[in-house]
Amino acid sequence: MSEDIYKDIAQAYAAAAERAPGLKSRFAAAGFDPAAVRSLADLSRLPVMKKEELLKLQRANPPFGGFLAADLRDVGRIYVSPGPIFEPSLSGGGGHGLDLLFRSADVGAGDIILNTWMYHLVPAGLLFDEAAQAAGATVIPGGVGNTELQAQIIVETGVTSICASTAFFLTLADKVIETYGRDAWKVKTAFLGGEMGDWMAKRRRIEADYGVSTWAAYATADLGLVGYEDGGDGYVVHPDRVVQICDPVSGEQVAHGEPGEVVVTARDATWPMIRFGTGDSAFALESNADGTVSRISALQGRVGAAVKVREIFVYPRVIEEVVIGTPGAKAAQAVVTRENDRDMIRLSLVLEDGADASAAETAAAETFKLHARIRADDVSIVSELPENSELIINQKDG
Repeated sequence: MSEDIYKDIAQAYAAAAERAPGLKSRFAAAGFDPAAVRSLADLSRLPVMKKEELLKLQRANPPFGGFLAADLRDVGRIYVSPGPIFEPSLSGGGGHGLDLLFRSADVGAGDIILNTWMYHLVPAGLLFDEAAQAAGATVIPGGVGNTELQAQIIVETGVTSICASTAFFLTLADKVIETYGRDAWKVKTAFLGGEMGDWMAKRRRIEADYGVSTWAAYATADLGLVGYEDGGDGYVVHPDRVVQICDPVSGEQVAHGEPGEVVVTARDATWPMIRFGTGDSAFALESNADGTVSRISALQGRVGAAVKVREIFVYPRVIEEVVIGTPGAKAAQAVVTRENDRDMIRLSLVLEDGADASAAETAAAETFKLHARIRADDVSIVSELPENSELIINQKDG
C-alpha cells in the first residue's frame, strides 16, 4: 500500500482529534500520536476499538460519543443500528463507495433497479440508492413488502436489476413468474445481501434457476463499503480503506491466510473509524507488501460464532462450503463434542432426492478438510435438520 495513505491518515486523524474529544481521549489512553503514523506498524500501535466500546461511549455521551470530527450541520443523515448505535452520514458520494459494486457488475446507464432494502433508520436502502444513481442507473425505491405491487412494477417498468435479501428476491421472482409467466421475467442482475445458512449455494441455484448474475458487497453502517465483488474470489478492498485481519483478543495481525477479525481504518476521518473491529471474521486472499489486505475472503461468520476444534477455529462459512462442494447437498450442520479428552466434529448432510449418498459423504469430508484444515470424524446423511438451526453447534461444554 502506498505511503501516501499513511500520510493522509496521520494528517486527517491528528486534525480530527482536535475536533473530537472522544477520539482524543482514545489516543491519549493508548499513548498514540496519530501525527507520527508513517507505516502499518505505527498504525497498529493503536488498540482495536470494538463496536461494543463505541456503544458504551455513545450511551455515556450521546449521540456520537465525542467521535464526530465535523460540524453537525455537515451531517446529512443519522443512521441507527441495533444497540442503538448512531452513525452520522457525511459527504460520501456514490453510496460511500458502493457504486464500485455496480460498476464492477457493469450495471449503470440504461438499467432500471428495484431497490428493496429498507430506507428507514438503517443505511442499506439509501446507500444502494445513492450508489446505483452514481453509477448512472435509474432507481425505483421499493423498500420491503408489497410483493404483488412490486412484482407488477418489475414487469411494467422493465426492471433489469434487483437489490434485495436473498429470501425476498426469491419471493419477488416467484411472484412475477406465477402471475405473469416466465417470459415476463427480464431481470438480469441481482445484488443480494448475505444470510446465515448455505447462502453461496443459494446464489448458485438462483443464477441457474432465474438466469441472473448475483453480486454482493461487504459494507457496514460504521464504514460504508469495505470491499466488493469483482468476479473473483471474495471482496476487493475499497482503495480508501486500510484492512487488517487481527486476532480478536490481542488485536495483533495474524498471518496471511489465517482467519481473524476484520479490522478497518478509514482514510477519511470526519467520522473517525481508525483500527475499528467489525466483529466479522475473514482471512486474507491477497495482501499488499506492507501486510495490509487487498482482497478478503467471504465472511466466515461473526468472531464469536467460531468453535475451536483441536486448536483450529472452525467457522460457519466452512459448513457453507461443504454444501457448495457436495453434489446433491441441500443443507449441512456440524456438531462439536468432547469425548475421551479429544475434540470430535461430526457432519450431518441433507441431500436432494436421488443423490448419491456415498459420493456425497466422500465429497463432504474432502471439502471440509480443505476449508477447515482438519478432518471430520464422521459424515452422516439425515432426512432433515431443525428449522433455522445453526451451522455449527458446540456441545463440548455440555
